[in-house]
Amino acid sequence: MKRQAGAIIVGGHYQGLGALKSLGEKGVPLCLIDHELNIGRFSKYAHRYYPCPDIESEEYFLNFLINLADENNLQDWVIYPTDDEAVFFFSRNKDSLAAYYRITTPAWDTTRYAYNKKLTYQLATDLGIPIPRTYYPEKLDDFWKFNLSYPFLIKPSIVKKFYKVARRKVFVVSNEQELHQLYHRACEIIPPAEILFQEIIPGGSAVQYSFCPMFKEGKVVARIIARRLRQHPMDFGHASTFVETVNCPELEESGTKLLKAIKYYGIAELEYMRDPRDGQFKLLEVNPRIWGWHTISRRAGVNMVYCLFQDLIGNEIETNGYIAGIKWVRLTTDIATAMKEIYRRNLTFREYIRSLSGEKEYAVWSSADPLPMIMELLLLPYFWRKKGF
Repeated sequence: MKRQAGAIIVGGHYQGLGALKSLGEKGVPLCLIDHELNIGRFSKYAHRYYPCPDIESEEYFLNFLINLADENNLQDWVIYPTDDEAVFFFSRNKDSLAAYYRITTPAWDTTRYAYNKKLTYQLATDLGIPIPRTYYPEKLDDFWKFNLSYPFLIKPSIVKKFYKVARRKVFVVSNEQELHQLYHRACEIIPPAEILFQEIIPGGSAVQYSFCPMFKEGKVVARIIARRLRQHPMDFGHASTFVETVNCPELEESGTKLLKAIKYYGIAELEYMRDPRDGQFKLLEVNPRIWGWHTISRRAGVNMVYCLFQDLIGNEIETNGYIAGIKWVRLTTDIATAMKEIYRRNLTFREYIRSLSGEKEYAVWSSADPLPMIMELLLLPYFWRKKGF
């Protein structure tokens, strides 16, 4: 009798919980692994849970995964990373792990174009894909050569270490004094070669979009497109709190061009901003993995995580497009974000309530699986301290 294929989710924060729901509702056997306290382990879909080493200890983590497959009969299961650190690990160790698992992450030759924003932007420029005006200083004095005015952004080409220390994705530079202070602060965290200077596109979250495909052999097999209308924090946020699916074919053309160039396979999120000054969609970054609000695809008629699972186990994928106007909300962060915007008079209470009308997908809450939401509320101080959201 043929053994039923299952899936392993690496990371039990709300992204991982979403993957458990997306696959668990389809009857896929599931295993969750994580090295820290998480809400996913309380889901009814987490059929097995194993604590694992911190992924930063690569050798220990690699040995853990090999032993996990051998000792628990998990060979050929599909494995999903849910954060950038895990993407880096699986892309670099794909050959070693391919004998044990089906890996959803592309090999490093592909993934590096998403992992390193300098490579992302250079490739986009070569392909004629618009990006924000971005410069690569070798030293602070190079700023005076660039056509940048205040305010602008200092951002890392590789987010991992910068965010861990700075607790933010970018530094906003408003004047010359801040330029000196923040550039030197960035140099204390990451090498100067990883520092980018980038213009700020006006409009904030109102002009933020994402193209999210299942991509195979140079073509889009399935996709959703969405506007990321609220994020935490609202200016240069590190996590969306409210998202709505929209129709925007222009993004599919741009995203397809880039993913085809790097021979991408799998699901991804490509983030854009629509520049109100010229109407162009400008590429910000590529996430080659499950992204925070991916479960909106379930409600919109295209279960992206399950599409990838089906393809990796050799089944055909059937999709007939997606439904526009579906909303996704993470209540614990969206309420706080909205209250701040109401206090700042950027949003009215009536507008906020109206935004929540219509068909919605909740990041954590589910009447069929309520315990993760209860645990998130109980553990909220821990998550705010540990993850910042």
